[in-house]
Amino acid sequence: MLTPPAGRLARLQYLPGTFRQLSPGDHVLCAVTGAPIPLDLLRYWSADLQEAYASAEIATKRLLEQK
Repeated sequence: MLTPPAGRLARLQYLPGTFRQLSPGDHVLCAVTGAPIPLDLLRYWSADLQEAYASAEIATKRLLEQK
């Protein structure tokens, strides 16, 4: 079982190339694995699906599933 960071879960709006923080927090959860992702390490997301991903590999796999 994954343990989230001690801080709060943030709510984000994922946009192409950036994201907007809608509620305070310091991390989000990977949409595929449930792993916590600190906001300062968040690099991969889908603006279309409004999901965050923990790695490039996970993001690629998820996006290929959508085709």
